[in-house]
Amino acid sequence: MSSPEILSEAKELSNSNSVTVLGVLASGSGSNLEAIATAISNGELQAKIAVVIYNEPDAFVKQRADNFGIPAILVNHRDYKSRQALDRAIIDILKQYNVDLVIMAGWMRIVTQILIDAFPDRILNIHPSLLPSFKGIHAIEQAFNYGVKITGCTVHLLSLEVDSGKILKQAAVPVLPDDTLEDLQKRIQVQEHIIYPQAIAEYRQSR
Repeated sequence: MSSPEILSEAKELSNSNSVTVLGVLASGSGSNLEAIATAISNGELQAKIAVVIYNEPDAFVKQRADNFGIPAILVNHRDYKSRQALDRAIIDILKQYNVDLVIMAGWMRIVTQILIDAFPDRILNIHPSLLPSFKGIHAIEQAFNYGVKITGCTVHLLSLEVDSGKILKQAAVPVLPDDTLEDLQKRIQVQEHIIYPQAIAEYRQSR
């Protein structure tokens, strides 16, 4: 075996054995947090969720984090005068917990360049459409009202422009003739819970 092949094999072995430290940002129920934590518990993802940061005091994600024994810290955006100040506070916490990879799991705040620069190409987001179609917070409703026959969800790298970073993984979800908006939302969420842990695993293997 040549030296480059040995080095490549050693890198793959190192990547497979190392544990990636995750920091999760969430604003709502935290169902994607639970999917990722479950994948870790089942041995499907070699990672550790070191901390959950949430910005809504009543967000159910806090309860989900507690259920898995994950530290959850409230960083209420209303307590900060600017988005930049909020992001600096978030960075301080993520650094304190030695986070390698930041996972946006329904974080309903627009981030600034400060956060992106602190974790370059190390912030993942999930969006409920097949990007680049239907960007923004009403993606499922927009796709449903537009009458598309197939929609889905996308895991991508976070960028300053909303929902425009490099696409890492997608799952297609058909829109059935008798679907209600709620039906479609539920089926997209099922796929989110499948592909987000997979995308994290594939991302860490590629680094």
